[in-house]
Amino acid sequence: QVHLVESGGGLVQPGGSLRLSCAASGIIFSINTVNWYRQAPGKQRELVATITSDGSTNAADSVKGRFTISRDNAKNTVYLQMNTLRPEDTAVYYCNARRNYDDVDFWGQGTQVTVSS
Repeated sequence: QVHLVESGGGLVQPGGSLRLSCAASGIIFSINTVNWYRQAPGKQRELVATITSDGSTNAADSVKGRFTISRDNAKNTVYLQMNTLRPEDTAVYYCNARRNYDDVDFWGQGTQVTVSS
């Protein structure tokens, strides 16, 4: 079975930083694609950042230059470093892994990020 567990969310003031972690069992991140999504109240879930099996990364325009996705292969963990946070970054953040050989998606339970003074 595949399990993804996010951690690192919380309450932070505007301009602050947080680092989210997504730890996996049952799937190897380094040979699959991993994404961070977020969903704010009343809004659709949106893709925030992606890291592929070859280490290529991409980020949504709304977070580019502020958020960085990275991977620790030894720990089978993906991170989302979030800097210069804004109130509009408030959302539940979800880790998603897409198994490349069959395109099956796996999701974590989500972690709440609240940016407020």
